[in-house]
Amino acid sequence: MARDIINRYVWLVDTISRYGRITLKELGKAWLRSDISEGKPLARRTFFHYRDGIEEMFDINIQCDKSTFEYYIEDADGENNARLRSWLVDSVSMSGMLSNAHDISNRIILENVPSARGHLPIIIDALKQNRRISFSYKSYMRSQPTNGIVLEPYFVKIFRQLWYVIGLNVKEGVIKTYSLDRMSHLNLLTDTFEMPATVNPSDFFKDCFGIITNRNSPKRIVLRVEPTQAKYFRALPLHSSQQEEVHDGYSIFSYKMRITYDLKEELMSHGASIEVLEPAELKTLIRTELEQALKNYQ
Repeated sequence: MARDIINRYVWLVDTISRYGRITLKELGKAWLRSDISEGKPLARRTFFHYRDGIEEMFDINIQCDKSTFEYYIEDADGENNARLRSWLVDSVSMSGMLSNAHDISNRIILENVPSARGHLPIIIDALKQNRRISFSYKSYMRSQPTNGIVLEPYFVKIFRQLWYVIGLNVKEGVIKTYSLDRMSHLNLLTDTFEMPATVNPSDFFKDCFGIITNRNSPKRIVLRVEPTQAKYFRALPLHSSQQEEVHDGYSIFSYKMRITYDLKEELMSHGASIEVLEPAELKTLIRTELEQALKNYQ
């Protein structure tokens, strides 16, 4: 029953978002055309009840323009809030759709992704209360886990379907990034902290691709990309600073980013379909990596 209610919430948000503005009468017609209605009309009282539930669960406000009697989604307070709400609705919508597809489960291939369900709720609580956390961490760079790490968590980030927490390592006095899937023995501590005014989560990775950052200055990065690969770059830009110049037989993509490990790995993953034109240090870095890789096949 709870799943059905959430599916109805998601349907209403998705439908109103797609229409932009819609009257209750038009919404009722769309409701009856959908499988979600089970052939039953959307009563006015039910709609208002669902609207309250949507606001409570997703922090999404459905407003009414009293001059036209049209309903619309109120603008989100800030880009991050809008992105989070959109991600929540998309996730719940996808979950509901897949749960109703159990009869064809053998025809749906899913990626095996490490789960963050066990740790994320504790970290979210720590973020809300500005409380420290402690945990053990199994780094890929070390044979043994590091125990008793105490962290002041500043924010979380998802990248390539993995969750990360970014915060101050109290012992080292350094802001570090930890992957939730490599944590164990996670505890919420009673110690509290003040979020530094100098730390802005939105700006922390703004000049970076991925989850790794450094103190280097952003560079102008220019790539020559063959036409087929360019279509993927347009569909899923590497970075918000992406700009494109289209030429016969290729495109030039330019960015303003820091040179990081994640960026280097991403560019190398595209093989011969791209060429780094600028800066020289990034060209040299990738050339050295490729030369080393070739030695493994000689």
